[in-house]
Amino acid sequence: MSRNDLEYSASSSPADRLLHLLKTRGPQLASDAGEYLGTTGEAARQQLVKLAASGLAEAKAEVRGVGRPTQVWHLTAAGHARFPDTHSELTVQLLQTVRETFGEDAIERLIDVRERQTQALYEREMQGVVGLKARVERLAQLRSREGYMAQCSEQPDGALILVENHCPICAAATACQGFCRAELQVFEQVLQAKVERVEHIQLGARRCAYRIAAR
Repeated sequence: MSRNDLEYSASSSPADRLLHLLKTRGPQLASDAGEYLGTTGEAARQQLVKLAASGLAEAKAEVRGVGRPTQVWHLTAAGHARFPDTHSELTVQLLQTVRETFGEDAIERLIDVRERQTQALYEREMQGVVGLKARVERLAQLRSREGYMAQCSEQPDGALILVENHCPICAAATACQGFCRAELQVFEQVLQAKVERVEHIQLGARRCAYRIAAR
């Protein structure tokens, strides 16, 4: 399996399943990871140690309640890099070339065109989908298809949370913040709802998360 083609399936190796777990659910105890794998915590810890030896994971001591600090396992930067950032180097180079050659206005026009195209695509996919929850679920499906590893859940107060555990255009979004702004606007238009970004990879969060409520 190549460095940029990591995908999870039931037949994946324990190591790849652990990488997927740490990516989608965040830091984990070895005991919880063992339960996820259907094995013991010690067996999971041995797999995590192997990932650490490869530079893909690391253990950090955290205080959880009373007693000695507990080892909690995280992905390293190299571990995160195992998940694809679609054509990142080429995309950043193209953005830099456009900016240098045609100016910042050209970048904004490109973002506007991409925003309109994305919105049109999502609206076509939303045809016949009734209700905010159903629309958010469909959006999560669409975003997962694009590589965002998206999930949605409902909060006790009725608000919906859309989580994106991965950003396949992270390098481009870092080079040009307009992509994130346009993404938020597309969500609001397509869902016809109030959308607030409450976690943001670009600001150091593990994932992007959006709180969605009816207008």
